[in-house]
Amino acid sequence: MMRLESLSQVAALADTLPVADKAARAAAARRQDSLTKPPGSLGRLEEIALFMAAWQGTERPRAERAQALVFAGNHGLCAQGVNPFPQEVTAQMVANFRAGGAAINQLCRVNGAALSVIALDLDRPTADFTTGPAMTGPEVLEAMNRGSAAVDPQADILTLGEMGIGNSTVSAALCAALFGGEVADWVGRGTGSDDAGLQRKIDAITRGLARHRGRPPLETLAALGGREQAAICGAVLAARAARIPVILDGFICTAAVAPLFAADPRLLDHCLVGHLSLEPGHRKLLAAMGRTAILDFDMRLGEGSGAALALGIVRAALACHNGMATFADAGVAGA
Repeated sequence: MMRLESLSQVAALADTLPVADKAARAAAARRQDSLTKPPGSLGRLEEIALFMAAWQGTERPRAERAQALVFAGNHGLCAQGVNPFPQEVTAQMVANFRAGGAAINQLCRVNGAALSVIALDLDRPTADFTTGPAMTGPEVLEAMNRGSAAVDPQADILTLGEMGIGNSTVSAALCAALFGGEVADWVGRGTGSDDAGLQRKIDAITRGLARHRGRPPLETLAALGGREQAAICGAVLAARAARIPVILDGFICTAAVAPLFAADPRLLDHCLVGHLSLEPGHRKLLAAMGRTAILDFDMRLGEGSGAALALGIVRAALACHNGMATFADAGVAGA
C-alpha cells in the first residue's frame, strides 16, 4: 500500500499514479450503445458505468466488494465555541458506529458495504488554528498514511466519510483558504449552531485565515485541517494507486480532499461525489471543482451516509450496464 514520506511529493503523484483507461471506457460505451434502450436514455447511470469501466480497466466493471471507511478526529478549534456539542460526542458516536446503531451502519448494510471506523487519536485533539497550525507536517503524514493503510486493495469501490465535532468549521476554513471568497458564504450551521454560534465560526475562521492564508495546499491542510481530513486524503491517494473508484460523502468529506484538488485537480479524477449536502458551502465547493453530486436529498448528516446511499445508484448503473440484453441478444431491431 502507498506510503507517503513527505507532503511535497503529493502534487507530483498526479504524474505517476494510474489514469483512466480510455480503451476500456470506449469498449463500455460501445456496449451501452448496443443495449436494448434508446442511446443515452439512462442518463447519468450510463456515465457512471463508463466512469467505473475506465477506472477498473474493463468493459464490464463491478461493485461487488465495496468498502466504507469512516475516519474520526477531534479539533482544538472547539476551544473557540464553534460547536454546540462537546468533543466527547466524537468518541460516543464512534462507539455507536462500532455497535451498529448509526445511520451509516444501516445504509452500508442495505447497500452491501463493509464498514470500518478508524478513530484518530481522539484523546489528542489537533491544535487550535486561531493560535497556531492545527498539525505539524509529520502529524499530517501520519494521518494520511493511516488513511492509506485502511484501504482494502481488493475493493471494487470505496466510500468515504468522517466524524468529528467541529469539523464543519474546519471544512469551511479549508475552502475559504483554498478557493477564496467571503468566509460567511462557506459557513453553515453544522450540527445545529444558532446565530451566535454561526458568528463564532465566522470569527474563528477569519482569525485563522489571517494567520495561515497563502500557504501551499498541503501546508494549508496542516495549518487548518484535522486528522480525519488528512486520513481521507491518504485513503483517496491509496485508492487511486490501486485503481479503486471512490465515492466521497458531502461537504466535509469533499472539503477534506480540496487540498489535493488545489495541489493538482487530476488527483481526484477517480472520485465521484455521493450527494449534495444541505450545508451551503458544498454547492459552492462543487462549483469550484466542476463536479456534480449523484444525489440531492437535503442530507447533512456526514459519517459517509450520502456516499453509502449513492453506492446503491452505482450498483444500479452497473446492473443495467452488465445485465441488460443487447439488441442482437434479444432479437430486437436496433435503431
